[in-house]
Order: sequence, then C-alpha cells, then structure tokens
Amino acid sequence: MVTGPDVAAALRGGVPARRRAWELVRWFAAEWVGRPLQVGDGYGEAELAAEEVRLGFALPAALREGYALFGRRDDLVRRNDPLRPLPGLWYDAVYGGLLGFRDENQGCTGWAVALGHGEADDPPVWVDSDQGWVQFLPRLSQAWVELVLSETLFAERGAYNACELPAAKAAGLAGYSRVELPDHPMWTGAEESPVRWYAAPGRLLRRDGVADLCWMHARGRTDADLDRVRADFPVRWAH
Repeated sequence: MVTGPDVAAALRGGVPARRRAWELVRWFAAEWVGRPLQVGDGYGEAELAAEEVRLGFALPAALREGYALFGRRDDLVRRNDPLRPLPGLWYDAVYGGLLGFRDENQGCTGWAVALGHGEADDPPVWVDSDQGWVQFLPRLSQAWVELVLSETLFAERGAYNACELPAAKAAGLAGYSRVELPDHPMWTGAEESPVRWYAAPGRLLRRDGVADLCWMHARGRTDADLDRVRADFPVRWAH
C-alpha cells in the first residue's frame, strides 16, 4: 500500500475485490483522517445476525464486512449523506430486490444494493435519481470507497471548499491524477453527471459533471494543501 497521502496512488488499479476496498479504507482512515481503524469501529456479529433475522435473509458479504469493519465510524460514513445504522436497512422487491443502506441528508434520495444482480457477495449499487433507479456503481466494494471519500470530503474537521468550475479553468486538472473509480451518476440530474474524482498528494477533488460549467468540491489534508488547490484553480470559491 501507498504510505503517503495520495488518494490516486492508493487507488491505482481500482477496487477489483472486497479485500482491496478494506485495505483502502484502512489506509485512508490512518493517512487522511488521522484515526486508524480499531476494534469497536464496526457492528458486532450479534447485531449483524439480528439484522439478518429482521430482514429474513443473509446480507451480501460486502455489506456485512463493511458494517463490521467501520459501520460505527461516523467520521467516515455519516457526515453528509449518511450510512444507515443497524437496525435500519430497508428492503423493496422492486427491480429484483433493493436493500437500502444510505440516505441523502434531506431524504431526497437513497442508495441501495441491487440483490439478484451481478455477483451475490459484491452486488451492484443503484441510486434513486431524477430518472428513477439507475446503477450507481457496478460493485458494492467500489461504493464503500466512494462513500468514505464523499463523507470525509465534507468533514467538520479538515480543509474543504467548493466552486463552480468553468471549462476554461478545468486545465488545472492536468496537475491531478484521475482516481480509479468508475464514472458514476449524480442523483440530481444529467447536468451534474458523471461524477469523477481527482487527486494529488494531500489534495482530493470531486468534479460533479463535465459540462462547460460544473461543480467541484475540494478537500486538503491540511489548510496549506487546500490553499494550493485554490491556487491551481483561480476561480471564485465558496469561502
């Protein structure tokens, strides 16, 4: 694993398997959040088993393992569009079975595992968009990584800012590497899709949309890192 604070380097090769997702979350918690994962950060076996009894079926392995490893870490999973606590998953038989595990902060949308689609242990994730339920990411293991990146992007602690990014200023992205997560939709609409991630050492960017004018969120590992992002993109920032 990468030992420095470069998310793009740490995610080189993407998330081909569940084990890779857990490695990346462990790395990110230690390197970026400054609080390594430890015993007690996730739900215990009895709590997971009780949720399976309530639902009437076994949880997919990728969902179970994520909740067990860091499901209680609010600083990683409950800042903006939170992971549902246990108990609290919902199930709907639509589209072959949707198991909801994450909500938008004002209840406008949700994310769900699509049971009966793809690999049973690591199924795809769908999001309720303005066009109905659409695939968000092909595998839940990828969605766990996206969830942690997105939730910590808006952390109370840490250097965060946002701006509208005109196409003429997007040249600043040349100094950043694409983070190897697949393009995924923004639930609010096609004008803010696809979502793409970029990074440089100590700097993390989420670009919502690729139109002439799109929205960009930025987080620095330190205040100085965020200052460098603002220097790279001379636009009007939110603060």
